[in-house]
Amino acid sequence: MYESKSRPPLSSRKFALRVSRHVGAAVALVVVSIAVGMAGYEHFEGLAWRDAFLNTAMIAGGMGPVDAPRTNPGKVFAGLYALYSGLVFIATAALLLAPLVHRVMHKFHWERDR
Repeated sequence: MYESKSRPPLSSRKFALRVSRHVGAAVALVVVSIAVGMAGYEHFEGLAWRDAFLNTAMIAGGMGPVDAPRTNPGKVFAGLYALYSGLVFIATAALLLAPLVHRVMHKFHWERDR
């Protein structure tokens, strides 16, 4: 996916395109995750979409739900969604940092012709 250390670093324009693709992937992951959380809260807890969004956003942000789940399936969903949200946070951070870390590492290890 990325250039090897035997190739020169990407131009600024190509690097900006790479970063924008990673940002797009991260945004898509977060949007899909929020949609799944909202659907789960609407289905298992019968919350209105605004309340489902609030609970989903609070869990995804690490704050915890606003409305405590009342049903057993809702409690299981909230627990699983909280675990999933932690993984999404790590994946999103990795997506956003990968091109930057690779560029720095590439500049240090680039094998120039001497």
